[in-house]
Amino acid sequence: MPNKLRVGVIFGGRSGEHEVSLVSATSVIKALDEEKYEVVPIGIAQSGRWLSSGKALQLLKSKHALEEEPERFLVPEPNRQALMSINGESDSQLDVVFPLVHGTYGEDGTLQGLLELANIPYVGAGVLGSAVGMDKIVQKQLYEQAGIPVPKYVWFHSSECKSKPKQVVAGVEKLLRYPVFTKPANTGSSVGISKAHNRKELVACIAEAASYDRKVIVEQGVKSAREIECAVLGNDTPIASIAGEIIPSNEFYDYDAKYVDGKSAAVIPADLPKKVVKEVRQIAVKAFKVLDLAGMARVDFFVTGKKNTIYLNEVNTIPGFTSISMYPKLWEASGISYSELLDRLISLAIERHGEKNALRTTYQPTKEWYKG
Repeated sequence: MPNKLRVGVIFGGRSGEHEVSLVSATSVIKALDEEKYEVVPIGIAQSGRWLSSGKALQLLKSKHALEEEPERFLVPEPNRQALMSINGESDSQLDVVFPLVHGTYGEDGTLQGLLELANIPYVGAGVLGSAVGMDKIVQKQLYEQAGIPVPKYVWFHSSECKSKPKQVVAGVEKLLRYPVFTKPANTGSSVGISKAHNRKELVACIAEAASYDRKVIVEQGVKSAREIECAVLGNDTPIASIAGEIIPSNEFYDYDAKYVDGKSAAVIPADLPKKVVKEVRQIAVKAFKVLDLAGMARVDFFVTGKKNTIYLNEVNTIPGFTSISMYPKLWEASGISYSELLDRLISLAIERHGEKNALRTTYQPTKEWYKG
């Protein structure tokens, strides 16, 4: 029997989505085929401390005794491809990494950059795709340039929101109508997102968003919007799943509605005309390519009105993998089981890494001019 692939599953992290990441990792680790993979749990505490043991998940969930667990590091050195202990001892080589750190310092290109330097294959988008996929402002600007419709929006630096709040509010009211949504530019799982129905609420909502990120985006609320989601899988030739609809338990799909109260409903497939579903899937693939993504992404839409007008809301490059998460559920409804989905994502990571490693990274000048 061939050797098992050593799969490092990274979870936790310095993020407002720390707890969501732990639940995603629990599901993925449980579903990875033990006949094919040797799972290496790699936990990152909210303090940033790295742990690697069979107890890592439970330790992060309990938030106790983290200091007693041996610390591990991933060094940015391409010939090791393994975790190191503080005394310099090296673990066995990692064959591939499955990052499940949602949000900042995990989904935003920072962790991907470390994995690139360490020359370890990893699941999901690269540094560029992760960074722009995380930034709600930059991704919208790119989508507008590509002709993909997005809700009207305005954005500010958090420093402006604090130093001249009246001007910021006036700028919002000049361009948008209530209700509006205020969001930190770089969070997920609806962390820091609020809905404002008037000026008083807007002031408080902007302050809340500004406490999470250095940039704040304010988006026009889409009237009678249905929340439609589509999953994308692949590298250079991605495919889209069937579309699903979220029926949130709250006024909008906030953190509690997603994870806490258990009352939101997922309708798969979404009850939409075939023509609309086809367009949603086409836009999802186009959006994936525009941001130069890889492996996986969940693309979220608003569909509204009698004409089923489509707006792209945002893209998530490390979508949730919990038991109630839409990304695996959409693929399961499309004919790809959870375990097969993980197999495909790991294969796509190794494929992309091989292609990148085949590229030239050195150049021989005609003269050794640099030695002078």
